[in-house]
Order: sequence, then C-alpha cells, then structure tokens
Amino acid sequence: MRLAAAASMLLMLLAGCQTKGTDLTAGVVRTNEPAEGDYTAFGDTFKGLKTISDVDYYASDQAITEAKTQFRSENYGNAGALFYKATRLAPNDGVAWLGLAASCDRIRRFDLSDMAYGRAYKLLGATPEYYNNLGYSYLLRGKLQEARSNFLKAYELAPNDPTVANNLKLLSSSVRNIERS
Repeated sequence: MRLAAAASMLLMLLAGCQTKGTDLTAGVVRTNEPAEGDYTAFGDTFKGLKTISDVDYYASDQAITEAKTQFRSENYGNAGALFYKATRLAPNDGVAWLGLAASCDRIRRFDLSDMAYGRAYKLLGATPEYYNNLGYSYLLRGKLQEARSNFLKAYELAPNDPTVANNLKLLSSSVRNIERS
C-alpha cells in the first residue's frame, strides 16, 4: 500500500517537471547574463544588477595592495603572508605569485620562491618583471651566472627599464667586490 502511494506521488512530481515545446535552451543554467524577464530569488528583476562581466574589483586586490606596501617597507614576512593570501583568493593571479616569490627570496625561503616562480611563469609568461625578479633571486643565492642570464633576458625585453639596468650594475659590482664574512 505504501509502495503504491510512493509510486503515484513520484509520477505526479515527474509529470510536473516536463517542459513545453522543443525549446533547446530550457533547463540551461546561466552563469553570467540573465535574460530580460528573469527574476532573482527575491522576486525582483535583474535589471540594474552587476553581473560577473561587469566586475572591476577582485577579492585579491586589497591583499596585493597591502602586500606591496609591506614589501616596500621591507616587512618581507608580512608581505609574503599577504601575497600568499592573494594567491588563495585568486589562484590565477600571476602578480600575486610573483610577489610571493620575491617575498620568499627576501626571507631566504628559496624552496618556496622556486615554486612560486614556476606558477608565476605559467600565468604571466616571459615578462621582464619575471626575469628581473628571478635574476635577483639567483643573485641573492650567489648564483651569479644564472642571475646574469635572467637579467639579460629582462634587458632584452625592456631595455629602458631602470630597475633592470640597476640590477645589472649591482651584479657587475658584486662580481668585482667579493665580500666574505
């Protein structure tokens, strides 16, 4: 008896789920732009609401801004933590990964910076900033040949960049003036 009641209830529910006509778009879930007559869950229209394509702020923006401020203030541990937060908020943000790598370099966590540089390269590609930062990483490690190679790649891509030029001068002075402690 219970089985028959459950089966009849199921048939009534399924009958209510049938679509009309041959509309191929019925049941398609929209992830971005709503149609003109669509309503929100609260019963009002979508007119005037921002959709994903209109967004000009991302969750990682604030973390990156704060991280850059900390980095400029030479608070590299704090900068690294904020860049790491930005990579969690927006995993495909190459700037966040590059900042994380530079912060890890400054606290001498080269194992982490190598991982972050790898991710940054996948997202940003061969940019002057990438090669310049990687060159500086190698300079900090004392790997002067690798540093020179990366600084020259950065210089080829951006010959008028003063940061790259300064790093090449820094490299040449470190080759001439070896300091031992």
